[in-house]
Amino acid sequence: MGFTSKIFAIDLHACGEPGRVITGGVDDVPGKTMFEKKCFLEKHMDGIRLRMLREPRGYPASNCNLLLPPTIPGTDAGFVIMEQVEYPPMSGTNTICVVTALLETGIVPAKEGLNTLKLDTPAGLVEVQAEVRSGKVGKVTFQNVPCFATHLDVPVEVPHLGTIAVDVAYGGMFYVIAEAAPLGFRLTPDEARDIVRVGEMIKAAAREQLPVKHPDNSEIEDITIAQLSAPSTKQGIHRRNAVIVSSGELDWNQSASWTGTLDRSPCGTGTSAKMATLYAKKQLGLGQDFVHEGILGTTFTGRLLAQTRVGPYEAAVPTISGCAWITGFAEYVLDESDPFPNGFTLQDLWGKAK
Repeated sequence: MGFTSKIFAIDLHACGEPGRVITGGVDDVPGKTMFEKKCFLEKHMDGIRLRMLREPRGYPASNCNLLLPPTIPGTDAGFVIMEQVEYPPMSGTNTICVVTALLETGIVPAKEGLNTLKLDTPAGLVEVQAEVRSGKVGKVTFQNVPCFATHLDVPVEVPHLGTIAVDVAYGGMFYVIAEAAPLGFRLTPDEARDIVRVGEMIKAAAREQLPVKHPDNSEIEDITIAQLSAPSTKQGIHRRNAVIVSSGELDWNQSASWTGTLDRSPCGTGTSAKMATLYAKKQLGLGQDFVHEGILGTTFTGRLLAQTRVGPYEAAVPTISGCAWITGFAEYVLDESDPFPNGFTLQDLWGKAK
């Protein structure tokens, strides 16, 4: 057999959202920091992301994480997150999947009870606590990077939709957040296709009209993800959301087209961004649990620990708690005669490839 490469991975999902973790088959990547490693992968080794996330090894809702030696002394592991159109600095579901893979497979030795880990991510140091019972990782709680709102209740002109009031906030990625009800949505699974179409349209307009940069890292810029938000009707759950993850570029000439997928989980960075807007509006205080429900009815619990500042913005330090489950172990190979070494996309499922 003429295999030119072999990549070893663990497949998992966090509250429904898939998060593959590459554990072997890829050498270390140049870079003094995990952010520099992310940038090197993006510019010089993007074939790994394409191969693992596009068909036939992936599908539009797939995510992938590459374990790498940490660059921060005293951390347990490092990783870079890969999604369909970007390398986000941080992701809650992917962090939960990585922690579960590390502990349940023994890459990082686990003890019974509460385990504390420190992870090196492109967004910086992330501290994690994970509950282990009989070898199974239960609740994973991580302290995210500071979250902050940059725009509150500002109008955005969206072609085909009109004027939409939105918030913009950073929770590890820059989000545009709009209320679901004025758009005619209840955020139920049967609305998924239309939610994606509308969310992508709002994101494209907001990205153009509301430029943003992270004050501490100017290379983290632009709105890259959208969220629709609604009150929950369930006791004990504070809000319901639908986060739209891009899988291609929006074609403005086809307003009925869709180029993304819904995050199957309640979304960790999305929950952080939503808490940042509620905190800025004085609707959520420090030390309060914030239970956030995703499109499948699964929940993450967020909490704002402390107030801080990021550049000119009032910010807060959030934690996110959720669970992940291993679904498989795989050895992904590349045959030297394969006509699709970097996979492929078709527009029956995908947007315009990027």
